[in-house]
Amino acid sequence: MKKSSVIWISLLALCAIPAAQAQRAGRGGGGAAAAAASDKPEEGIPVTDALTISKCGTCHAKDEKGNLGRISWERSTPEGWEEAIKRMVRLNGLTISPAEARSIVKYLATHHGLAPEEAKPVMYMPEHRMLDAETIIPNDAVRGACSTCHAFGRGMSWRRSKTDWQYLENMHSALYAQADGFFHRAGRGGGGGGGAAPAAPAAPAGPEPGVAAVDYLSTAAPLHTPEWSAWSARMRAPRITGKWLVSANIAGHGKYYGDLTIEAGPADDEFKTTTTLRSVKDGTVIKRTGTSIVYAGYSWRGRSKGTPAANAKPDDLGSEARETLWIAPDQNTATGRWYWGQYQEFGFDVNLVRASSEPAVSEVTVYSLKVGSKDTSVKVFGDGFPANIALADLDFGAGVKVTKIVSHTKTELVATVDVDKDAVPGKRDVGVGRSVLQNAYAVYDKVDYIKVTPDSALARLGGGSATHIKGYQQFEAIAYANGSDGKPHTADDVELGPIDANWSVEEFMAVFGDDDKNFVGNLDSLGFFTPAADGPNPERKFGRNNYGDVWVVATAKNEKGSDGKPISGRSYLVVTVPTYINWDQPEVGQ
Repeated sequence: MKKSSVIWISLLALCAIPAAQAQRAGRGGGGAAAAAASDKPEEGIPVTDALTISKCGTCHAKDEKGNLGRISWERSTPEGWEEAIKRMVRLNGLTISPAEARSIVKYLATHHGLAPEEAKPVMYMPEHRMLDAETIIPNDAVRGACSTCHAFGRGMSWRRSKTDWQYLENMHSALYAQADGFFHRAGRGGGGGGGAAPAAPAAPAGPEPGVAAVDYLSTAAPLHTPEWSAWSARMRAPRITGKWLVSANIAGHGKYYGDLTIEAGPADDEFKTTTTLRSVKDGTVIKRTGTSIVYAGYSWRGRSKGTPAANAKPDDLGSEARETLWIAPDQNTATGRWYWGQYQEFGFDVNLVRASSEPAVSEVTVYSLKVGSKDTSVKVFGDGFPANIALADLDFGAGVKVTKIVSHTKTELVATVDVDKDAVPGKRDVGVGRSVLQNAYAVYDKVDYIKVTPDSALARLGGGSATHIKGYQQFEAIAYANGSDGKPHTADDVELGPIDANWSVEEFMAVFGDDDKNFVGNLDSLGFFTPAADGPNPERKFGRNNYGDVWVVATAKNEKGSDGKPISGRSYLVVTVPTYINWDQPEVGQ
């Protein structure tokens, strides 16, 4: 018998042992995991695609209702199903061609996928955004069970029956010894390195992390939800061809605006795209072409590229990028990220609005306006602006008066505005006729502090090889005004946009004689960090690699605090080694 067959049979046997659930209950469980064995089996979602049945049905048995074992009790994103198929190939000997795999992913991600409302909270996963912390983790027990090895968003990108969540835990215990340890430790530390073992502390109250995770996921991410019931009934093919208005923000490059033309592809859920973006700052034009698939009527996944410049830098905006968008159910707006880089560190934050015969506002030039300012020129970008436009047709919000329309075309108008000296600080909308761009800019009285983004960051050393490419980091200095409470770093603070700053690196003192800032890499005048080379460095003590942690500091060029000194902010940067092994198994890959 093939080794893969032995593994598969062993996993099937393990996953099918209800006694494991009863054993869990004896260790402080109760709840969903303990009850799963005695609950009435949930109705599955029948599999109707012939290719999926042919390729998957040899191991996943089909019942009289058309359900395939495990598969009919699971739903996930396109990425989730893609990972599942890869695991079947690697562990279970599945033979499948790329074209067949793409077809099955398309079917499962649509008919066994997520509703738009379920997918939106975890869009940061397919968008490959780096977060300081995942706010969706409910407690430390669940954090210990799931997030010790991978992002919690990976789990929340699935919907499963109660029994299937338990099967997933069993599979982790079978394949990964460290996961089994995390599931059962209940907050207790690991063993020591020698000598007599210390007495085991009393087990804390409450369920073990594995039980807590299954209990939580069974409730928070069940197979059957009102959202999926509603969406599976009203799901329709994506009717998105035509012209869309695009606004994009790119760290280190600023605002861009333009249009995206979507043409039909070879199938009703496949498309070809042409994008033109212009820099608000200097008018630089970016042209990109690409292709995409829209799963489940709303979930855009695509690729596009422009023409990279000669001797292009890593953050060149013509680079080939992956595209991820969440299309609103009414198919009139979309949001997402287009990203590239060895560690997906570069990207466009994108907003789309479908163009129509009505005026539409997509972007403005300013990030903020100061109270009492006069005759400030502001450009408004969009589409469908009327040939005859009056001052009354423009609205810049309370306390801001449009004094003159300098020029206008169908896609751009220039106006001058005055801001009242008593205007209330805060965000403002910009309206042209009935079209409104919400939170388009801010009004402020003074800059109270600056924040360096990202708040904490990761860069990776690397060399010249294609295998170990460096992981870069772009920082920005973002100005803020205290909100109505007069206190910094509270919920009512007003973001004012990027400001000019001088950049520097300071030591993060972790040990005596720390010298990381001299070796980790270089920070340029625009906040772009380039890590050093990978490998032992004879100039460092003990010939260490160039890893380390430092502060990245931005000092405002034109803004001072109450003490008369320039205001500054900082971000914590960890510079570490390359990802020497790039895991493609979803349970251990980040």
